[in-house]
Amino acid sequence: MKFIQQVKVVNADSIIFTDLLESVISEKESIQNIWFATDKHDPPPFSYQVNFPRLEIVISGMYRNQLDDPETGITEVDLCVGDALFIPPNSWNKPDWDTTCSVLSLLFGKRQLGFSLVSKNKGETQFYDVQKFSIAARTGHAVDGILSALNSLAGEPVKHPMDNHLLLALLTYSRSMAFASEANIKSRSEDTYQSICIYIQENFHRAITRDSIAARFNVSANHLSRLFRKQGHMRLSDYIIWVRLERAKFMLSKYPFRLHEVAVRCGFQDVNYFCRVFKIRTGKTPSEYRLSLK
Repeated sequence: MKFIQQVKVVNADSIIFTDLLESVISEKESIQNIWFATDKHDPPPFSYQVNFPRLEIVISGMYRNQLDDPETGITEVDLCVGDALFIPPNSWNKPDWDTTCSVLSLLFGKRQLGFSLVSKNKGETQFYDVQKFSIAARTGHAVDGILSALNSLAGEPVKHPMDNHLLLALLTYSRSMAFASEANIKSRSEDTYQSICIYIQENFHRAITRDSIAARFNVSANHLSRLFRKQGHMRLSDYIIWVRLERAKFMLSKYPFRLHEVAVRCGFQDVNYFCRVFKIRTGKTPSEYRLSLK
């Protein structure tokens, strides 16, 4: 694939991703290793951790990650061409992004299936190619059973050869979903909206704003606000807060982090503001919420 030298997100069509999936599936014997992320140890700051499954496949170069090893703790692994990383819901990984690589990601959200292709050069601070595409999720179909099996397999001590079979099934089904979407009429605004929702769910812990999101997706800030009013059920700012508070609830229930650390990990730089917003939206302070779970 010929990459375009740019930093902004390109709203690609499904052809790019069906071709990539077709290539991976047809050369399935080239898949060397399948790694599984877990959540046995506390994630390091700025890890990627969301409530839906993800699959990452290295297309070129070397992709360095910190992962959770249930026995030895946090470890660093180098994923090479053909290696795959499956991240179950609420498990985490932390990419290094200081190597030259291209990574294909599949994100299995409740309402949409997202595809992204990210490319990076070693030593450069910015990505030179980011392409995204999403389609409406088909829940209740075979893909749910495949994902459930992979989620369970992540906790098993012996994964091979079942991991290869399940991965191939997941890629094949994802390809068919992407291919079927080519025949569906979907507005560009709906595609952009779904891509932005996935982006927020992945980057809630970062300092994202209306302006930064608009710049990343190459739209105006006013257009972004209109897009959320038209496509979504809440304003952009409310959606960002909702995603952050949902992750805060998860962290308060899962980890012994101090409130300041929970706030920072969820994208709130001011712990007092975090506590105030949490109280307004949930009716409880973060401490009260944590105590209510015991």
